[in-house]
Amino acid sequence: MTASAPGTIARRLAELGLELPPVAAPLASYVPAVRSGRYVYTAGQLPLVDGTLPVTGKVGADVTPEAAAEQARVCVLNALAAIHDVAGSLDRVARVVKVVGYVASDPSFTAQPAVVNGASTLIGELFGDAGVHARSAVGVAVLPLDAPVEVELVVELEE
Repeated sequence: MTASAPGTIARRLAELGLELPPVAAPLASYVPAVRSGRYVYTAGQLPLVDGTLPVTGKVGADVTPEAAAEQARVCVLNALAAIHDVAGSLDRVARVVKVVGYVASDPSFTAQPAVVNGASTLIGELFGDAGVHARSAVGVAVLPLDAPVEVELVVELEE
């Protein structure tokens, strides 16, 4: 697989009315992303906007699945910012390999995959065929700062 033509991902972001945020500051002792060989692994990214969470609580109780899916998109933007910081350009991404989404869920909520679709859909819009990925959507009791969702990515860079 080859990476996108220069500026392709930035152009797609702009077409969607989106832009990469600054890399979110870690909440503890870790880095937002690390490169190992051709792969970049992100830490779990919360839907922070300007350092704060616009939505908090459990999906299925305090947060609608639709609002949580939108927050999953924000998580992807934060993860992509971390990848851009490590790789130098998102156009170097040859493939999105894996997406893991954690959904802070009310005990009766079982639609975690629909929430994480917010992340997967945005990745597909940005990367096309190179965005087709393996994925896990996991319900959890609580996430840091009472976030409704957290997403981590693994991407492969071009050689």
